[in-house]
Amino acid sequence: MGKKHLQKARAHEKEQKEFEEEVLQIDRVTRVVKGGRRLRFRATVAIGDRRGRVGVGIGKASEVITGIKKAVTKAKKDLIKVPITKGDTIPHEIDIKYKAAHLVIMPASQGTGVIAGGALRKILHLAGVKNVLSKNLGARNALITAQASIEALKSLRPSK
Repeated sequence: MGKKHLQKARAHEKEQKEFEEEVLQIDRVTRVVKGGRRLRFRATVAIGDRRGRVGVGIGKASEVITGIKKAVTKAKKDLIKVPITKGDTIPHEIDIKYKAAHLVIMPASQGTGVIAGGALRKILHLAGVKNVLSKNLGARNALITAQASIEALKSLRPSK
């Protein structure tokens, strides 16, 4: 019995370490019903393996931790592959407009670092991009910025 328990614990440990999680935003959402107000939490979470795979998920629940778990599950279903070039940067410049967000992301030379703010910075970091310049010209909302970042990274084409 002890050996099986150890194997299960190791399998669970491996599963946990496959992706790193970063909570982008937690919102308290109320819904008015006949008896009063129903309080729930909406969690926006980004996950990534720092080797090019990244995803964003949204989960709603009556408890924050449950909402985060749901968001991680959704993020795992919607993973994307980000092409990364030799200098740990992106292959080409992207200028994307998504809903209210307007993002400009440019490749940078070795040693520049991730020059980005908010949700975009966390997503690029989880994707494994180490040198990039960016500017958020639109929405300041973490959820919209995160969705725009994923759309921008989806539009990347690998260099030849």
